Amino acid sequence: MILPDLPIGETVESGVYWLNDKFGFLMDIFSNIIDILISSFKDALLFLPPFAFIIVATILIYLISRKNIKLAIGSAFGLLLIDSMGLWTLSMETIALVLSSALVALLIAIPTGIIAAKNETIFHIVKPILDFMQTMPSFVYLIPAVIFFGLGNVPGLVATIVFAMPPAIRLTNLGIRQVPVELEEVATAFGTTSIQKLFKVELPVALPTIMAGVNQCIMLSLSMVVIAAMIGARGLGYQVLVGIQRVNIGQGFEAGLGIVIIAIILDRLTQSLTPKK
Repeated sequence: MILPDLPIGETVESGVYWLNDKFGFLMDIFSNIIDILISSFKDALLFLPPFAFIIVATILIYLISRKNIKLAIGSAFGLLLIDSMGLWTLSMETIALVLSSALVALLIAIPTGIIAAKNETIFHIVKPILDFMQTMPSFVYLIPAVIFFGLGNVPGLVATIVFAMPPAIRLTNLGIRQVPVELEEVATAFGTTSIQKLFKVELPVALPTIMAGVNQCIMLSLSMVVIAAMIGARGLGYQVLVGIQRVNIGQGFEAGLGIVIIAIILDRLTQSLTPKK
């Protein structure tokens, strides 16, 4: 052994327990807020009976997607298939978890990406952290999440946020950096402030790239639902996990198919919201 045995694992473990001891009350507050957020999304999604929800969702998807009739009809068929498999409530729980985690992740990621694009020092600090977040196996996030928040939807959401944030930060940073210098010079010549330049020039020009980050954030959030189920997160991921434990191919396939349908709907919908360059 060239280097001495460094107690990296023990140090990280001690740090996690120290944070839990010193800031556990803040974790409890955060947990309550996140739990309310997830419950609110879930209650809103389950407010209407399935058939009424499918009609309303089809109309909204048609309007939001700039009257894409194929997407609206395909989404309606997919939702009907989910209901016919008896997975409606579990699917709404999954969508609530995905929307909650994506919302929190984007509220952190987009401002961080903007700040990193504006400040080279921040960028060089954030870049290795993003590398670490993207390359660390997602299962590792589950351990501190359980210590801080116990079992249930909240630790699953926290692990999902950590996993889904990096692409949104990177693409927001990239989008702002790719704004043509000429446009910024023209905006400066007209006497715009930094805030005005950001909202009236940089963000509109960078929006396609930022929306690609939003799309990736949502897709990665959905890809974590099965892993998050290992620490108590509900929804279709839990159904897949039960299917694995019981070696029930049919149960696992139906739950997996439900996840695929939701993924396709969310992916196509976010793509339709992306302005064309």
